[in-house]
Amino acid sequence: MCNLAKQFELYLIRQGFSVRTPSGNPSTVYDYCKRVNRVCADENLTWETLAVHIATFVREYDIGGSKETEGSKSHRAVINALKAYKAFCKEFNY
Repeated sequence: MCNLAKQFELYLIRQGFSVRTPSGNPSTVYDYCKRVNRVCADENLTWETLAVHIATFVREYDIGGSKETEGSKSHRAVINALKAYKAFCKEFNY
């Protein structure tokens, strides 16, 4: 896991996102990190490059964007992960 991914994971935990489900399975923190990682892979970007251009990708993956279908998958988990990453990037000036 890259340094920025680890920082994002810790940020999500500090924000109160779930690490484990009641049954002990990985929860939101794991899922959001996985989804941001998947966007990076699909777009051929590093976490650092995505951080610089996060506003553009949030627009593309959100309602009305060119990748809205991808962003809407799994009850909008993809776009919600990107929005959380955007908030993280803003807070830490990436």
